[in-house]
Amino acid sequence: MEATFYYAGLPSRPLLVARTGTPWEAPRGPEAYPVRKELRPVGNHPLADVWEDNLALKLHALLDSMDVEWTSTDVVRIGLADEPSAPAPVILWIGVFPKSLSGDDGVAVAYKCRELLVEFDIIDVDVELRESVATRSARSVEAGPKLLRSDWSDSIADVREPLTTTLGLPICAQATPWAEGTGGFFVAEGEGGNTERLLLVTARHVLFPPDKNKNELFERTNDSQPRYNVSLFSDVAFNTYLKSIKATIEDKVFLTQHYERCIRAVEGKDNPEANRERQKAQAKLDEAQEATEKLDAFYQDVSTRWAAPESRVLGHVVLSPPISVGSSSEGEGYTEDWAVIEIDTSKVDASNFSGNAIDLGTRIPLDKFTFMMCPNDPWGALSFTYPFDRLLRLTGTIPDDEMRHPTTALDQNDQPCLMVLKRGSGSDLTVGRSNSSCSYVRIYYNDDDDAELFTSKEWAILPRKSECGPFSENGDSGSVIVDGCGRIGGLLTGGTGCPSSDPRPDITYATPIDFIFKCLQEHGLYDFHVNSVLAA
Repeated sequence: MEATFYYAGLPSRPLLVARTGTPWEAPRGPEAYPVRKELRPVGNHPLADVWEDNLALKLHALLDSMDVEWTSTDVVRIGLADEPSAPAPVILWIGVFPKSLSGDDGVAVAYKCRELLVEFDIIDVDVELRESVATRSARSVEAGPKLLRSDWSDSIADVREPLTTTLGLPICAQATPWAEGTGGFFVAEGEGGNTERLLLVTARHVLFPPDKNKNELFERTNDSQPRYNVSLFSDVAFNTYLKSIKATIEDKVFLTQHYERCIRAVEGKDNPEANRERQKAQAKLDEAQEATEKLDAFYQDVSTRWAAPESRVLGHVVLSPPISVGSSSEGEGYTEDWAVIEIDTSKVDASNFSGNAIDLGTRIPLDKFTFMMCPNDPWGALSFTYPFDRLLRLTGTIPDDEMRHPTTALDQNDQPCLMVLKRGSGSDLTVGRSNSSCSYVRIYYNDDDDAELFTSKEWAILPRKSECGPFSENGDSGSVIVDGCGRIGGLLTGGTGCPSSDPRPDITYATPIDFIFKCLQEHGLYDFHVNSVLAA
């Protein structure tokens, strides 16, 4: 019972294998419910000072010596969801392959890891092992019309958004349409701000699924080489998009009928209250009818001009090194998992390009979204100001040191924390909390019966709150993660969770942007800039 309910409240509800600490108390009584838990950033704690220096390496060596098939090591606080102000203990959280470790053996492993913590004078941290798998977050599932320009004043702006040049584009390789992800961020190549070509950075595994492609360098250096095309939407995703437009039209038709009934209800009445109700209903009716007309025309345009796969070709891959760990010259230990797409000028030019900007949309009201980004300072505008046109423009990067030692904001638990956001094709717009302690993922490669093991360091993003769900889902790989000031933090690559319970990850993993920029330069992309402007 403890194994099943111990992590109630977490997105994937992983199974507990073993742990140190006090005995668990099962819920009792006829209306007893499991206590819901949530993940929180570590913040200030002595463990953070020794984690990356040496402790993590010794922990991994210890796990390997005990033949533990571990998948990730995370340092988090795990608190009670219904008691956000109560202190949450720091936990060394170890993921293991499902059914690979018995409870008895797990207890022995947990206490051995606890002894290692004590060797580093860490005496207030418990160890917990759960069944969990680290996964990449791709989703299995010629010149056409140009992308649309973002228009915040348009009454159907949210419906148009997937076809605009704002970040979060749903993409897939034309050769592997069942693997879908997200376009991350644009870089313009050219000296002195002159744009020679517009490039889009995303995760390699979105475009070259590891189970279908050789893990080798892809580079297109001249026009005589065949193109490896990248599409906006797969056929399945495109049809889903069309259905969503139809559903929105039906909603507007329902509202039209409702407001017509409201007007008939006050027909023949001539008093101030009836006149006010008539005017309000008429204004809403006009708005719904206008939106319905626009949506009908938009649906017809999209279903005809964008239906052919060739019309949705966004560009082609020009560079993607093999997925590797610690390959950078400085050996940071992060996974190199990126690809660069050259955008066709037939799709994006100066007339429709919005620059690197995330459309915050209309699904989350601006006051609520501001509170989500600034839970302890909603009106102080220290770390986020809602843009008037809903476009959060990207500018600058988050330094690695600030990721580990945030100082500009506090989360809802009064802990130093970077609040971050992303817009992906899997879970749309979400807000999360950057963890100040990095995580480690064990990667198992099997090539012709020769198993290779790699350990990758990851920037970890936690859900904003327990009831908000995960920060990412399948299909979000390649999304850019930014803070409220628009500073780029990294590229989303995957997460860890218990897929047998729920495919959504408990923790999202990303690669820091400084590492990605170094990799781009080491592969010959020297003159690129993020503040992209296209000449008319």
